Amino acid sequence: MPEHDVLCFGETMAMFIAGQTGDLAEVATFSKRIAGADSNVAIGLARLGFRVRWLSRVGDDSLGRFVLASLRQEGLDCSHVHVDPAWPTGFQLKGRCDDGSDPAVEYFRGHSAARQLSTAQLAPALLQARHLHATGIPLALSASCRALSHALVERMRSAGCSISFDPNLRPSLWPDPATMVREVNALAVKAHWVLPGLEEGRLLTGRQAPADIAEFYLAQGVEQVVIKLGGEGAYYRNAQGQGLVAPVPVAKVVDTVGAGDAFAVGVISALLEGCALDDAVARGNWCGSRAVQSRGDMEGLPQRHELEAHLLRRSA
Repeated sequence: MPEHDVLCFGETMAMFIAGQTGDLAEVATFSKRIAGADSNVAIGLARLGFRVRWLSRVGDDSLGRFVLASLRQEGLDCSHVHVDPAWPTGFQLKGRCDDGSDPAVEYFRGHSAARQLSTAQLAPALLQARHLHATGIPLALSASCRALSHALVERMRSAGCSISFDPNLRPSLWPDPATMVREVNALAVKAHWVLPGLEEGRLLTGRQAPADIAEFYLAQGVEQVVIKLGGEGAYYRNAQGQGLVAPVPVAKVVDTVGAGDAFAVGVISALLEGCALDDAVARGNWCGSRAVQSRGDMEGLPQRHELEAHLLRRSA
């Protein structure tokens, strides 16, 4: 039996959220939390009862200690997080919006410890999991992070593990769009499950319709593709069929950041439990709907008992 259910990797940053709306330059108070798409998914899966191992690096500083304490409190195995004495922990400033629009975010991660992730951190014990979740963010952080991403995907796939991939495109981290598309697709086609947003899929494939975007990846060996459509729900396709799953109605959108990560948590958790793809997408829509009703990147991720209650209501 694998030592862990899921392995996730990437950068977790400290995040300072504005206590008031307006220009970040004029904000006087901030609250401190953590942020990072890859660790959002890790936390979400841990909250649903999966044993999750986290691979990363943080600086030997107060923000690094805060990040590690926060991740451990969420139940992640951080035994493979390296504390780097030479490079600092990355952080971000996040604005506050009360109208449902995307908040302003400023990143301070150009020389972060996580950018020093490399294949040197690979260890046999690290790979003892039945599933790997990867995103396009580590690909953009540095050449060594890119090499690590490919090595993890290739080794886990060779070991018979399932692999999910969310592009999570960050154009500002890449030298140009063409490089981003080439490098992200090079890893995406090695995964079993690919989970792009609609605009991401259009940019990565040059195709417009969800069915055509999905076909691009299925033709290259990906087994299942799920495309996030925002307020329209999500589209899915595999060798058995395709379909559209309606969104979960939300009375008020508070913060859209992290919704895609929550969606990934729902889809991945359901597929790991043996659910059909349409049911997995429905769970992803529900998790995403919770995320947009909470302020913060991962505060809306559900606990297991909340998911169980939702599933009971859905089956009633």
